[in-house]
Amino acid sequence: MSWRTVIITSRCKLDYKMGYMIVRAEETKKIFLDEIAVLLIENPAVALTGCLIEALTEKKIRVIFCDAKRTPNAELVPYYNSYDCSRKIKAQIAWSDDIKGIVWADIVAEKIRKQADFLNDLHCCDEAQLLRTYLFEITPHDTANREGHAAKVYFNALFGMDFTRSEENITNAALNYGYGIILSAFNREIVAHGYLTQLGIFHDNMFNHFNLSCDLMEPFRILIDRRVKAMRLNDFLSEEKHTLVDVLNDTVTVNNSRQTVLNAIKYYCRSVFDALNEGDLSLIRFYSL
Repeated sequence: MSWRTVIITSRCKLDYKMGYMIVRAEETKKIFLDEIAVLLIENPAVALTGCLIEALTEKKIRVIFCDAKRTPNAELVPYYNSYDCSRKIKAQIAWSDDIKGIVWADIVAEKIRKQADFLNDLHCCDEAQLLRTYLFEITPHDTANREGHAAKVYFNALFGMDFTRSEENITNAALNYGYGIILSAFNREIVAHGYLTQLGIFHDNMFNHFNLSCDLMEPFRILIDRRVKAMRLNDFLSEEKHTLVDVLNDTVTVNNSRQTVLNAIKYYCRSVFDALNEGDLSLIRFYSL
């Protein structure tokens, strides 16, 4: 089972030979592809051969490309990564508004529940209790926007009453970077299961290629929030970014077993697809810490 997160920070050439990724720089190194779960390419000066790209795609390795500021801005997503993707896409298009509405409500409830738990850990008990009252007000499709109301209370409790998610600051830079890493993991998992990331169950932005990923990842954002809060950021450079990437290697409980976050995403996505296809909300498997 793949488990390594490989980060390429310096100019080099990446090649493929006999099951290994060859890193050609001042020194030549090789890494067994079957060990790699995530390949993060931070330096735009890195060159990849077509043979390696083909092998990375075959192995379903998550490949994330960064811009000159070392911020994730693209990823390698295969067109077809499931033998029955035509059947899966037909099923996805046929998901009813009713089942999408109750699944989205369940996802929102789990997100708010995890936010409340985190606030409780930080001894923000009043805010945590307020979020828990929102759980009783969530309706299909979250028509009352309890998610939005909870987010305002939550982020103000975490980072201060003057904090907003739209402001350009070091905290938001870290959150956005971490969310981007989580989003990439969901993109790969959704495609691997044969579904389209563009067709969401709630998000429906015509300019967003990852509507479904944005839907499913919501309960996992709190893992990034926890890490960013604990980091007490003064700078947001390579070391801090690598700390956030490492969240994928953290362990959580899902389906009654301890798994890495990457594996938890796989279990969770499969369970959500089962719930949508079977019309059975009880099939969803959320993670716990």
